[in-house]
Amino acid sequence: QVQLVESGGGLVQAGGSLRLSCAASGGTFSNYAMGWFRQAPGKEREFVATISGSGSTTSYGDSVKGRFTISRDNAQNTVYLQMNSLKPEDTAVYTCAARPSPSRKTEGRRYDYWGHGTQVTVSS
Repeated sequence: QVQLVESGGGLVQAGGSLRLSCAASGGTFSNYAMGWFRQAPGKEREFVATISGSGSTTSYGDSVKGRFTISRDNAQNTVYLQMNSLKPEDTAVYTCAARPSPSRKTEGRRYDYWGHGTQVTVSS
């Protein structure tokens, strides 16, 4: 069983940056691909980014490409999401997820373990 705890959310002005962290426990971290998803009020959950177990490959949702960067530190059992050039439409609850395979996937249904999420609010 893998437990995930996110941190780093908050309120930021448009154009600013935030870095989210997701600390994992309960498994061999490098065996899990990790993903970030977000959900705004009244909207469907949206794929943000994913990274393979080794950290060698990544994928991003179209709305965040070129602005967000996912990375991981397998020694620290932590995955990060660096968010730059934030826009008001990035406002959402951001949740990290883990899937019991090193290969990354963009579909939320491929992930077995989820954190509780952290709120990111971008003011205009």
